[in-house]
Amino acid sequence: MATKQKADVVVVGLGWAGSLMAEELTRAGLNVIAIDRGPWMDTSTHTPPAVDPDELRWGIRKELLAKPKDNTLTFRNTVDQVAAPQRDYGIFELGGGVGGAGFHWAGMAWRFSPWDFEIRSKTIERYGLAKAEDGEMQLQDWGVTYDEMEPYYDRFERIAGISGKAGNINGQIDPVGNIFEGHRSREYPTPPLKTLRSMEVFNEATSRMGLHPFTIPAANLSQPWVNPLGVSMGACTYCGFCLAYGCGNYSKSSPQACVFPVLMRRPNFKVITESCVIKVNKAQDGKTVTGVTYVDNQGREHVQDADIVCVTAFQVDNVRLMLNSQIGQPYDPRTQQGTVGRNFSFQTISGVDMWIDGETMNPFIGAGAHGSQIDDYNGDNFDHSDLDFIGGAGMLTLARDGAPISKAGKLPEGSPRWGSGFKQAYKDNYQTFTTIFNQGCSMPVKGGYLDLDPTYRDKFGQPLLRLTYDYAQSDRNMAKFTMDRAVEIAQEMGAQNITTFNFADKPFTTAVIASDHVIGGAVMGADPTTSVVNPYLQSWDCHNLFVVGASAFPMNAGYNPTATVGALAIRAAQAIHQTYVNNPGPLVEA
Repeated sequence: MATKQKADVVVVGLGWAGSLMAEELTRAGLNVIAIDRGPWMDTSTHTPPAVDPDELRWGIRKELLAKPKDNTLTFRNTVDQVAAPQRDYGIFELGGGVGGAGFHWAGMAWRFSPWDFEIRSKTIERYGLAKAEDGEMQLQDWGVTYDEMEPYYDRFERIAGISGKAGNINGQIDPVGNIFEGHRSREYPTPPLKTLRSMEVFNEATSRMGLHPFTIPAANLSQPWVNPLGVSMGACTYCGFCLAYGCGNYSKSSPQACVFPVLMRRPNFKVITESCVIKVNKAQDGKTVTGVTYVDNQGREHVQDADIVCVTAFQVDNVRLMLNSQIGQPYDPRTQQGTVGRNFSFQTISGVDMWIDGETMNPFIGAGAHGSQIDDYNGDNFDHSDLDFIGGAGMLTLARDGAPISKAGKLPEGSPRWGSGFKQAYKDNYQTFTTIFNQGCSMPVKGGYLDLDPTYRDKFGQPLLRLTYDYAQSDRNMAKFTMDRAVEIAQEMGAQNITTFNFADKPFTTAVIASDHVIGGAVMGADPTTSVVNPYLQSWDCHNLFVVGASAFPMNAGYNPTATVGALAIRAAQAIHQTYVNNPGPLVEA
């Protein structure tokens, strides 16, 4: 077992969280080594403009994603079931190389709301204790407020060049933007994307209904941008190929487009690719960590020593690494004791597909995050006093659904599925289709958790992660409520054919991709008895270990998680180089 030269910091996983932390830490003068399971990937080599946006290659065969055989886990709904391994991608769409999922993501760049960060205390304050404690849900605050997060959201948005229109700048409300959002210190870096036809129809209908549509904040840039690191990006061409694709135009924000050009030039940064970290190594006293053990692509085992370890992999990998390293107490759903694995949650999805005769949506024009949304039924933006749930959903329509193979499945009920009848139905309905997608919150439940599978192991001989989860009844009720609102909006939009969908009306499954936003398992908080990491994402058990990513979220909001992951990573990195390195120890007293 070879030991590499000691680093100041070792970063495990070089996606959004890892690259943002490495940039902050190397700029502060620390020597950083990143280790990533996948190969090196960059725009100019792997997805340049000369590489066709081949839907079969990228969208169907998912060549940018990590293969399930390398990253599978086992799943069951309840503790009395036997978990079985997932054999296909399903809801786990991990990145296949450096950049992680940040290379192939769609680009929705949301901030969570002030209510999301203080969900338990805010729910009790407005509705009473019974609403927060229904016997099933396991709500907890994050230990950090929106006000504390705002500067770090702003920093992420500047690095990524996010396009959008602010609805609340220092308390000044602009109805063109999202009037429900938390206050911002300034406008988005770049203006919102263009308003396309499906968005126009949605905006007009929801406005007539007294609702408040706005353009989704996007990492698909509306105009050229030079970020604070000096990296230049281009304007989106609305090609429509974003989700599951790399962007050869350098107009979709990713670690490759925004951070790597600076990071890779720094002499105090190094990346080791195609090497899988299998354990975080603890000191003899168990109160600190000494580095990590990893296996390279030749099967050789190495130790990388470091003063600080930052685990910044995908959510499930963060949790599995903590469990396999025996850091922290595993969560027990029967007693609700322990923390590692606690509060897994997902995204609760419902909505409608619709076809509007006489419309020409031009769905082949668009971008990954291109669309309009209303937040009138999101979070706690509406009164839940007489409702049997808390939370809600961002209700959005997208201008990105024109890919020919995937779109072929979007036909009105009763349409022929093969032959000349299918071809005619596809021709007749391609231009008239649009959707309302309700991206709902997901509340943690006492029986939803992650642990190590007692039966199945990976190629390194380590236990696979096991997921036990089903939707909270609150989430099921919310999904039905927002689906009914979507039907009302579709009718106002003039749809002749409407098909509803509600993923929460059946048992949860990892096999059907309603979303790929998996959350929790190494959650943050102010109480070490209910959280794995403190508000700076520093381990309560080992003070020189930081666990950063969506694994830290105690619940999921009605938004995509990426911008919150980025903001938390920047905040943790600044705490490390501004405070921790000068006085190593807990940043928050237990």
